[in-house]
Amino acid sequence: MAKDYSGSPKPLYGEVKRRRLTYIVIVSGLCIFFYVLGAWQTTSPGASNPPNGSTKKVACNIENSGSVYGQPSWFNLDFESHHQMVMNDSRTAAENFQPCDMSYSEYTPCQDPVRSRKFDRDRLKYRERHCPAKGELLRCLIPAPPKYKNPFKWPQSRDYAWYDNIPHRELSIEKAVQNWIQVQGNRFRFPGGGTMFPHGADAYIDDINELISLTSGKIRTAIDTGCGVASWGAYLLKRDIITMSFAPRDTHEAQVQFALERGVPAMIGVMASNRLPYPARAFDMAHCSRCLIPWEKYDGLFLIEVDRVLRPGGYWILSGPPVHWKKYWKGWERTREDLKAEQDAIEDIAKSLCWKKVIEKGDLAIWQKPLNHIECIKSRKVYKTPHICKADNSDAAWYRDMEPCIAPLPEVSSSDDVAGGALEKWPERAFAVPPRIGSGSIPGITPEKFAEDNDLWKDRVSHYNRIINPLSQGRYRNIMDMNANIGGFAAALVKYPVWVMNVVPANIDRDTLGVIYERGFIGTYNDWCEAFSTYPRTYDLIHAGNVFSIYQDRCDITYILLEMDRILRPEGTVIFRDTVEVLLKVKSITDGMRWESKIMDHESGPFNPEKLLVAVKTYWTGQLGKKQQ
Repeated sequence: MAKDYSGSPKPLYGEVKRRRLTYIVIVSGLCIFFYVLGAWQTTSPGASNPPNGSTKKVACNIENSGSVYGQPSWFNLDFESHHQMVMNDSRTAAENFQPCDMSYSEYTPCQDPVRSRKFDRDRLKYRERHCPAKGELLRCLIPAPPKYKNPFKWPQSRDYAWYDNIPHRELSIEKAVQNWIQVQGNRFRFPGGGTMFPHGADAYIDDINELISLTSGKIRTAIDTGCGVASWGAYLLKRDIITMSFAPRDTHEAQVQFALERGVPAMIGVMASNRLPYPARAFDMAHCSRCLIPWEKYDGLFLIEVDRVLRPGGYWILSGPPVHWKKYWKGWERTREDLKAEQDAIEDIAKSLCWKKVIEKGDLAIWQKPLNHIECIKSRKVYKTPHICKADNSDAAWYRDMEPCIAPLPEVSSSDDVAGGALEKWPERAFAVPPRIGSGSIPGITPEKFAEDNDLWKDRVSHYNRIINPLSQGRYRNIMDMNANIGGFAAALVKYPVWVMNVVPANIDRDTLGVIYERGFIGTYNDWCEAFSTYPRTYDLIHAGNVFSIYQDRCDITYILLEMDRILRPEGTVIFRDTVEVLLKVKSITDGMRWESKIMDHESGPFNPEKLLVAVKTYWTGQLGKKQQ
């Protein structure tokens, strides 16, 4: 082997030639094998003849893509002759999907404002997920606005977005004094302000850091309830804290859409009657800055839900009414008695949950959840309600009602022990064995398998960098893993300027979302027979590993692919991993969706039965004033 000037190994010309010749011989042998097999199948007794007198063919094309070793980067085999599979798919023939009408450009199927009017307004239930029935599903492509442009690259996207991508001026007018968002020519600017931090999220976060440390690595995952345009989460990122920001689709038009356009994690969501779609003990910190959630009502049900998703020792931060009411009561247009009663009620609920008030200073009040429930169990003699839940799966959160009881913590032997296990500081936390795996509570996943999974994803991401735009160049920012397992993909991406929404399919045998949070990543549950809680065009790259093997018998896969098209940005990329049979079916559908795609070999080579389908959504936009479908 010779070396280039960088010191990295470089194959000699003769070695390249020999490798290429060996590769061609292997592929030629496979072609002959499949050709003979096809001929035998068509001439053997009982074999059915192909229609129209055609014969089965195998096409083997070698393409030189300029790889380092002069070897082909992918092979085109006519898999269809040898792999037949019937999947749950409503198509009877090849279908070219047409654009939906432009009125659907910002369509959110499960949070549709029109459909939501049919549901109970009590406790904002009408703003929860209410997905369309089968007969209401759209069978068309959601169009982008006519002048849509690719978003700014991170970190510039934190501060700017194109006006034509989200043509809504409402927040810039309604929240002008609070510096949420400004319109500057053909773009939006995000100064970083918020209702309780008009001088900027950075300064506000510094104020919090003076009260509890945000830079030690102990706090990594956060949740922001009622997030606005997610400036709090945006500015926490440079402190290595990743925030799940959520807000309902409401009168503050497109706030979550703005957050995702900025390259900041966010979801459509609301505190109402269902549990938040996250596991127990997920977040190191929870935050409410004038989020308008009535914490003192419904016997503290919403604070009980925050307690469920907070890690032992985690913090809850409250700013805005009723904190510091003696100063602000006139501006809030409420009476002193009313505000005092609200704060007293919140203080009582926090005590009943066994939280300790850490500090109240200026506009901030901070409480801390206990490390375990040893003392909390004893305190039930004083606080009869809420009681500690019995026989409860605290992680269960998909369409599960909130419960008026405290989610139990794992048992410990000492009052100093962290229930469920202590976590390493970030960034070591990403690759340390998560407590749920170390304790054996995740069936089939041992510390050894955890280490193997990390190595596996390191190789896979290295391979992805060779077949798609390199992850380091900023082409991708918002990434979704539709079947995240234990978060190996997200872990392999920590060095890149991206973030990953890790989705664990609901109603599968093994719930691993808690492991993902223990590693310091974020994610949610979702049933892919339904739409995801986001706006259209909010992800740059979607990874779908074995998703269609899971759902092929559960629902029509055509609608899963149409949902992927809805949330994928123009010129966004999808990587499918599955068997050839499944990928051929998927490709036959995406070919009618204005996607360009190619089936490729597994990173380990052509003999692995699992293959890749790499697809790119082509750029196209809707047209105003034109009736489309």
